[in-house]
Amino acid sequence: ALSYGVGFIHDALTEQERSTVEGLFKAGAIQVLLCTYNLAWGLEARAYLVIIMNTQYYEGKEHRYVDYSINDMLQMIGRAGRSGDSMAKCFILCYGPKKEYYKKFIYEPLPVESHLDQNLYDFLNAEVVAKTIENKQDAVDWITWTFFYRRLTQNPNFYNLQGVTSKHISDYLSELVEDTVRDLENSKCLAVEDEVDLSPLNLGIIAAHYYIKYTTIELFNYSLSEKTKIRGLIEIISNASEFEDLAIRHKEDRLLEKMAAHLPLKISKPDYSKPATKVNILLQSHFSRLQLPVVMVADQAVVVRRVPHLIQAMVDVIASSWWLAPALAAMELSQMVVQAVWDSDSVFRQLPHFTSDMVQRLAKIAPEVETIFDFLEMDDEKRNAVLSNLTSRQKADIVRACMRYPNIDLTYSVAGIDMSTGDDEKTPSVKASAGDNVPVNVVLERAMPENMTDVGPVHAPYYPGKKTENWWLLVGIPSRNLMLSIKRVTFARNTKVPFTPFNIDFLNGNLQFFYLPQVKLDFTAPEEPGNYDLKLYLISDSWMGCDQELEFKLEVSGKD
Repeated sequence: ALSYGVGFIHDALTEQERSTVEGLFKAGAIQVLLCTYNLAWGLEARAYLVIIMNTQYYEGKEHRYVDYSINDMLQMIGRAGRSGDSMAKCFILCYGPKKEYYKKFIYEPLPVESHLDQNLYDFLNAEVVAKTIENKQDAVDWITWTFFYRRLTQNPNFYNLQGVTSKHISDYLSELVEDTVRDLENSKCLAVEDEVDLSPLNLGIIAAHYYIKYTTIELFNYSLSEKTKIRGLIEIISNASEFEDLAIRHKEDRLLEKMAAHLPLKISKPDYSKPATKVNILLQSHFSRLQLPVVMVADQAVVVRRVPHLIQAMVDVIASSWWLAPALAAMELSQMVVQAVWDSDSVFRQLPHFTSDMVQRLAKIAPEVETIFDFLEMDDEKRNAVLSNLTSRQKADIVRACMRYPNIDLTYSVAGIDMSTGDDEKTPSVKASAGDNVPVNVVLERAMPENMTDVGPVHAPYYPGKKTENWWLLVGIPSRNLMLSIKRVTFARNTKVPFTPFNIDFLNGNLQFFYLPQVKLDFTAPEEPGNYDLKLYLISDSWMGCDQELEFKLEVSGKD
């Protein structure tokens, strides 16, 4: 089409291809540019003549065609008029009865209205958590300072306000606050004391901290259980309210059904016209690194980008019930999302250019190599044999990824006893009384090549954007599925220290350390006397294969 002077901008094009086509139009190399509705807002090109071919699009959620919004129409009309033109034209091809409707909104000022009344729940919850609102009257007073309150009397019919007198407005706001508080109370985000005072609960604090809708936190709270595994976690996250606006295109449900037939995990009661099913399919496709239809690539990027902070909130909700196994499963799911792998995949799939064939070749040549650390320290001849089919540039990509891979030394003490020394074959033990506070101090040191100035983003080419590396530290009793303490941490730079280089040429040289001194992870000893096998976990939210589990025993005696 470009050779005939016609360009197309649609979902199937990459960012670079779109930029190229738009650049050709701006330069005058092509005279006609066609753009799909959903990409109109990102279009920068302008023209003397703009033609809007239709004013409706298919809404998969409602299974019908709906009109473009006035804002969308104005955005498209605004593309008419180039720099230097004294005039420009726009033609709107629409259904006849809609002609007067569009004329009215195009030629007359468009009023701007507030939708705070429809989204008050999350704003009110955040203000209660921040202590800005402490009772229902504070909530009403807070609303009076908003744009919503200013428009309330100017356009009462839009907000279903029966009158504009002080009594009408007071009753309307009181009812709005009462309904909102009731829903937040039912979702266990806040508590109402003495019928008027408001105080935040743990779920409300989590929702406000991660900027998550209260309905999503409510879903997490009622859906998670002590037996939830990765499959259940994926289904729960897929139903999060944050994905309700994910578009289902015309006839896309048939495509989703075909894709679902090839996924490892079967979806429980799938409805291919619902966003939740689409999210589930896109996530599983991401873990399997499947080639998606071009129209779904952008949708998958939106989903994958939103999931990590939902998982962080999910871990906090699980920690509220002190369940260990579901928390570890959620952390593993976070690693899967960032690295685009299944939990059963080889850790070497995180390295660039490591295909399934290369993983099998590595297992054949050096079966003793199971981790990336083993790969770094393996014999040069064997390693070169594994990488023999790669170019120098591809090997350099592997080098850079290995430089980012975390090499962490963990030392800790429990109740003042250093657990990192002594007989390695004997599990260290500490004593405590039932119900006592048991202090745990952890020191983490992360070794990195000398030429790297900071920990930097995680190597995650399948993740849409840069991902910061974070870690969870937790103490638990695996046999009882009980979590005793948890904390989320990240690294800071400290100092450069000479270190014995790895046995691999591209990592030779001194290493510097990024460290976290004295991370406190205190917990309360169980009330029941006895001997307990505990574990200290260090879990990454981004990397697979570098987690650490350290065992120690706790002897709990009865209170004196």
